[in-house]
Amino acid sequence: MAINYRFILLIIFSSIFLISCSSNDAKTSPSGKKSRYQMANDRYPDDAPDVSLVKNAQPKYEPYSRQGNRDYTVLGKSYKVLDSGKGFKEQGNASWYGSKFHGHLTSSGETYDMYTMSAAHKNLPIPSYVKVTNLDNNKQIIVRVNDRGPFHHGRVIDLSYAAAYHLGMLAKGTAKVALETIYIPSAEARAISDLTDNENHFIQVAASQNILSINMLAKQLETQYAVTSRVTSINGMHRLQLGPIRQIHLTNELLDRIQSNGYPQSFIVP
Repeated sequence: MAINYRFILLIIFSSIFLISCSSNDAKTSPSGKKSRYQMANDRYPDDAPDVSLVKNAQPKYEPYSRQGNRDYTVLGKSYKVLDSGKGFKEQGNASWYGSKFHGHLTSSGETYDMYTMSAAHKNLPIPSYVKVTNLDNNKQIIVRVNDRGPFHHGRVIDLSYAAAYHLGMLAKGTAKVALETIYIPSAEARAISDLTDNENHFIQVAASQNILSINMLAKQLETQYAVTSRVTSINGMHRLQLGPIRQIHLTNELLDRIQSNGYPQSFIVP
């Protein structure tokens, strides 16, 4: 009798997913009540659309939701919601959640859509925007946090199906990740900050001993981001910096765009 190896592999991957991803109690309600979901276990979608074209969440200022931002208790453990996500960083394991929760309400009162770039976090205020880096393959995504979880020990974020796809962790189910919030202040807060911000800011994108490649990249980025650039050279090392940029919130916004578009090593020059 011929052995169907593809069928055996499918069973193995499905078993790994059920064990390692968001399982039965991953989305217990903040009140600790019995699960409201029809499925006993989470699983892959039956007929998933092509999520390869799904874009990163686009960070913008949003007032924090009236729902989902109070301290809460799940499975006998209490969790504190942060007053602000500004400056938040964290490392740990990420998991993802799928069909069991698709179409149900999140902690913010929105409907969970596993085909968007969304996520759940235990402590960040809702909504928050988070840059997630897979430390195993250096892939990066930006997600919008609108839910609570995961409530498994050692896991720091639960990603949507689409987010897990773009992070390259669907099959394995979990991944070691680094989290960093992208904090967008309100227009009023930005205006106050701008009044006291009289400095010019620069973003360093690359450094190389090859001045020709640095100059070519400078022209490319000037056109792409509509910003001027400068090259500083010390001891044969040429550093490409974009700027000057007058306001720090604009500098941070540009930095996030550059890092998300293939230059994660970029930083604001002190």
